Amino acid sequence: MKLSSRISISLALLFCAATALAQGSSPAITVLPIEAPVVARGHKVPLRISLQVNKGFHVNSNKPNDELLMPTVVHLNPPDGIMIMNIQYPAGEQLALPFMGNDKLSVYSGNFAVNAEVRVPTTAALGTFRAHGEVKYQACDNRQCFPPKSVPLEFDVRVVKAAVKKRSNYTPASPHIR
Repeated sequence: MKLSSRISISLALLFCAATALAQGSSPAITVLPIEAPVVARGHKVPLRISLQVNKGFHVNSNKPNDELLMPTVVHLNPPDGIMIMNIQYPAGEQLALPFMGNDKLSVYSGNFAVNAEVRVPTTAALGTFRAHGEVKYQACDNRQCFPPKSVPLEFDVRVVKAAVKKRSNYTPASPHIR
């Protein structure tokens, strides 16, 4: 291979690598590892779903300021006999962009968390069960919005026996006994 061909190929590869680096991160949300909730039969525990928006991007909050904007939503499919309820989203941060005039967007950027409750009835089977779901969102940067996406999520729920309350054998003496 001639030296000029090698140089041309090397320059082309260098250009492609530089272009890829210049593009930075993609407009995506990452679901961070979810700690498996351990729930006793007949009880409930909190669930925290931590999400990270890639640097340089934002997503609409769960309650965007304009009804035409797609909200960020977590959909959960718990295993049979397990309930996931009371999903709570954080308040969005108000973002002003030059082309928006006086209007602001309600967005999430960086790290944020969605909270919920995992409830297990007293009749639930014992064991570890897999919950599935997805996060639906639309990412934007300061110039444009990208097509809506969804990212899957999953985590285990461990159902254990409820602790048995120990009854005391102590019986208080009546003040009338002498």
